[in-house]
Amino acid sequence: MSVALKAIDFQEDRCGWMLRRVPLGLCVLLGVVLGTFDLARASDDEDDEPSKASPKQPNIYLDYNTQYTTVPPNTLAIGFRNFVSPIPAAAQVVTLNAPLTVDITERFSVYAGISASTSRSDATSWSSMTLDSWNIGFNADVIQQDSKTVTVISTLTRSITSAPGLASTSNQTVVELDYGLDDDQTQGLLFGTRLTAVWVDSGLARVEPAFAGYMGGYYQWPNNWKVSARMGVQTFGGAQIGAGLIRAKAFTQPLLRFDLERMDDNDNRLFGASIEVAWTPEPIVQFTLRTPLYAVRN
Repeated sequence: MSVALKAIDFQEDRCGWMLRRVPLGLCVLLGVVLGTFDLARASDDEDDEPSKASPKQPNIYLDYNTQYTTVPPNTLAIGFRNFVSPIPAAAQVVTLNAPLTVDITERFSVYAGISASTSRSDATSWSSMTLDSWNIGFNADVIQQDSKTVTVISTLTRSITSAPGLASTSNQTVVELDYGLDDDQTQGLLFGTRLTAVWVDSGLARVEPAFAGYMGGYYQWPNNWKVSARMGVQTFGGAQIGAGLIRAKAFTQPLLRFDLERMDDNDNRLFGASIEVAWTPEPIVQFTLRTPLYAVRN
């Protein structure tokens, strides 16, 4: 799930924002990534027995994905790979993202890339496609025992072409338990949490974290098509920008997500499509199409 959603109560059309940066979050994330990589590599070295077989190369690919998002009026959507400015009109956003991804081991991956987007509203036509943010993150199976796996996915995103004072840095971390119902984990249950923290470049801006909890399940057919569903609740503590000029009301609302994926025999994704609906309280709908472009695939 990729977006933390916040309903906005507009009191004025304009507000003043001042710039500030959040380099500490990036340093912490890089430290976690590098530290986890060293642990994963050390673990692999200890487990490997001497053999004449050639070492397996890491998967290297562009995880190309296209997102189409519909945003109700007076709504601020902040989160992984996108930032939609609050406007008093319904909007549509198309985002293209292709992070370079390296599966260092079967349990640990890192990725980094940039995204571009175009948007339109009820009052404006489609804008030109422009680079809008960069992102860096990792995906790690931190616990793997029998048919149970705990996965941590953390992504740091920074907008780069926002209007003065509208730039933001966000970190989204997902912790998910995959409880397999068979030895091959072709069917199972999912339980997870998601935390999204946002920092806007203004000393006058305060955005509370958004927290979501969900549960669901999945099923994978012998032909390697896989379907999964998640449902849960998202709670947001509210936000204030400027001297009360823009206020985001606190809310607790449901969310739904459905995924369809095509895997190969080694569980590498070949195709993916997902749709997510989150109420804020009006629904925001996001459709994502994923078509990985492999340079190296084991």
